[in-house]
Amino acid sequence: SSMAARWAPAPVPAAAAFTLLLSLAASAPGLLRGSPSARSAAALRPAALRSGEVYRLITYIFVYEDLISLTCGAIIIWYFAGSFEKNVGTVKHCFLTIAFAILSALLYLLLEPVVSRVSEVEDAKGFMPVAFATLGVSTTRSRMKRTFFFGVRVPVVLVPWFMLCIAWFIPHSSLLSNLCGLVAGEAYGLGYCFCLDFPESVGSKLDRVFPFSLLKRIPGLKYIPGSSAERRAFENS
Repeated sequence: SSMAARWAPAPVPAAAAFTLLLSLAASAPGLLRGSPSARSAAALRPAALRSGEVYRLITYIFVYEDLISLTCGAIIIWYFAGSFEKNVGTVKHCFLTIAFAILSALLYLLLEPVVSRVSEVEDAKGFMPVAFATLGVSTTRSRMKRTFFFGVRVPVVLVPWFMLCIAWFIPHSSLLSNLCGLVAGEAYGLGYCFCLDFPESVGSKLDRVFPFSLLKRIPGLKYIPGSSAERRAFENS
């Protein structure tokens, strides 16, 4: 039985699983119909924002153009969102995902008119800007000074910038929106966005209210508590 427990798949962090589900729901209809207009209905476009479609400041992180992008997005959500959620708790992860999505979007909309004069700018879509934000937070707050990156020992703070170069080659990935996500995450990690922080006691209280109380009850999902002491006890158990 201990052998079976060792090989049993680890439960997926609740918010990461929910993000993945929303991405599938938002992208699947457009992918199945093969209609570009359906796929881009929630992407971040300056013209759409000017016409009052404010919901795009958040919905763009759930939209993918094709199956390859969706697969890459699923892996990124699974890895980056999952590990970030384990560090900060499900409540804070949900809050920061929305905050980073909006901050990245606003920065993108600010820079897009300038950058588009020099080169073509891809519409912002997919979870990658938020993933870069979480990576920016993790590396700026890391106690490690150096790490191995593709077998080479490099300063931890440089890892997101190397990753940014690699992400350039992912289809339909917007370099500008990824850069905006990284800047937003590093600004938060360095303490410039302290207004986004809330005490652990608030996180613990929110754990007990809807919709988080519902997420706790879904079998197969791992709900990460808001209190760091609870998280440690949870991990040890």
